[in-house]
Amino acid sequence: MGSNAGKRGRKFAIPPDRSLQATLGWRSARDLKVVAQVPNNRGMISQSRDRIRHPLSVGFALLSFWAIAAATLLSQPSGPKEYPDGHGGVVEFPLGDLSFADEIVSFEPGEPRAAEANSRPQTALGIPDYDETDDTYVTLGCGGTLTLRFADNALVDVPGPDLYVFEIGPAVEAMDLAISADGNEWIEVGEISGGRADVDIAPHIGAGGVFHFVRLTDLKADCRPNWPGADVDAVGAIGAAVQFSLSGAVLFDSGQWELKPAAEAEIDQLARKIAAYPKGRVVIEGHTDNVGAPDVNQTLSQNRAGAVLKYMQAAAELSAFSFSAEGFGETRPAATNTTAEGRVRNRRVDVVLIPGVQ
Repeated sequence: MGSNAGKRGRKFAIPPDRSLQATLGWRSARDLKVVAQVPNNRGMISQSRDRIRHPLSVGFALLSFWAIAAATLLSQPSGPKEYPDGHGGVVEFPLGDLSFADEIVSFEPGEPRAAEANSRPQTALGIPDYDETDDTYVTLGCGGTLTLRFADNALVDVPGPDLYVFEIGPAVEAMDLAISADGNEWIEVGEISGGRADVDIAPHIGAGGVFHFVRLTDLKADCRPNWPGADVDAVGAIGAAVQFSLSGAVLFDSGQWELKPAAEAEIDQLARKIAAYPKGRVVIEGHTDNVGAPDVNQTLSQNRAGAVLKYMQAAAELSAFSFSAEGFGETRPAATNTTAEGRVRNRRVDVVLIPGVQ
């Protein structure tokens, strides 16, 4: 890790426990000291301007402050937020809007299938937005299957319910639920009822599992032709982790696992985002494309994950976090390996943060 080995201190633009006056060192409108944190390619550098006396300078200083404050707020983690469940109640998600599935993997409508306006699977992505006057949900059709992916987050086990399926409409239709870490091997959770469908995955999984895929299959409880099958508005992880992806091309030379100089700036930026959470568990996952022998790719992915882990563990601001690393080789592609662009996406290191867990 070169000259950056050991604990590395970090400065944040606006400490969360300091007032505007304390942050700026504001003594009067004619005697203002601004200390700003300016990003560069090695992290943050400090710039100071003392005794700004001209009224226009004071104005620019205040504008600078609000720009810094806005940037800081945008970098803060999403907080808990409540969402209507479509049946007169609400459900709270600790990570707010980040908690919901954001990619469609596949949709196989059942027969009979719903009208075209209600057969658009993308309406099940993101936050729940059911409105009786709009087609803001997908109807699975009789026996239909919808598979979704958490791309910038993940599903993990926490005390109590972990997953919530927003099944809406006047009828309540049951579904079969399965979850997967890689989209290939599935764990059957079993039948979930419609309406308030909150699910505890703990009885079905081993310790420490991180899951990215959810599969819902209609159980043919109601196959009437107008709205056949369950109606899904959204799928959210109450037990939620935050996922960040780092490009292998930025981090490493081809076939190598020693971090490139440019990689340190990327990981430093990620460390600042993670440090916005009070504590947590960080799982580092190495991945490759399918070029080369599988055993070589497995070793490469493990060594790359280990290199990122070693660097992040040395960051002073991450001392409250625990770390683990695992390589998956070519077994968990994020895109197709049949194109150059897809192979670039697959050569990556994913960093999964489970907030509040040690």
